[in-house]
Amino acid sequence: MHIKENGTVLIPIDYSKQSINAIKHSFNLARYSNCKLHLMYVYEDKPSHTEAELKELAIATNKESGLSCSYSILKGDIYEETDKYAEKKEASLIIAGLDAHVKFRSLFGSSNASKFIKNAPCPVLTIRSTTFSPDCKSILMPFDLSPESREKVPAVIQLAQYYKADIRVVSVFDPGDTSYENKILPYVNQVKKYIKEKNVNCTNKSIPAKDVAVAIVDYANKNGCDIIVQMNKRDVSFGEMFSGTMSQKMVDISNVPVLTINPMKRREMPLSY
Repeated sequence: MHIKENGTVLIPIDYSKQSINAIKHSFNLARYSNCKLHLMYVYEDKPSHTEAELKELAIATNKESGLSCSYSILKGDIYEETDKYAEKKEASLIIAGLDAHVKFRSLFGSSNASKFIKNAPCPVLTIRSTTFSPDCKSILMPFDLSPESREKVPAVIQLAQYYKADIRVVSVFDPGDTSYENKILPYVNQVKKYIKEKNVNCTNKSIPAKDVAVAIVDYANKNGCDIIVQMNKRDVSFGEMFSGTMSQKMVDISNVPVLTINPMKRREMPLSY
């Protein structure tokens, strides 16, 4: 699975610091993928910002980035409308700034934000930080034994080639499961070899930890990773309906930008490349 080129990068705007930061994060990604930018302001009852303000922001974005930037104003739920618009326009990528209070916590773990990412027709980059760096030197790719985990590899390589970045493959296993590390190692070595064949530097690390999301975010911060690329789960267990999935928690807690890719609709992935 790749990030589609020659398309549109859609950026939902609520004028928070995070959503303005999301615009800046879009510049290099849009340039590398030859995409246009589209700012989308959605209000539920009464707009708190005018079309003139949004137009001014689009003009400023065009001037700063040198990229084509359009805009639209819609009424409704920002997450639902973003997914609808992304599907209609066949968007390549959604870049969304999330306020600190926007969390994946609600009955059965089905908040609007989590539904938004799960229902998105394209990859979604979520950003909680209010700071921005144009550089991306290190990409963190969590890897496990699920079939969908391998689906993100082409997109991660694509990003690494865009930015001339390194890839760090990280596998987290329960400290009590001594056999897991041996089970996953052959697959990690396959992926690592495949990445290096694409002339991308790659390392791998196994981490024993109970909380996968916390371990990954902690590793990202300690090793200066600029982005985490993860897959959404295809199926959700009964327990996860209440507590949320690991991918939901990752978006919820990470101060590092997280690119979430939904699984392809086919059922199986090959075990080798």
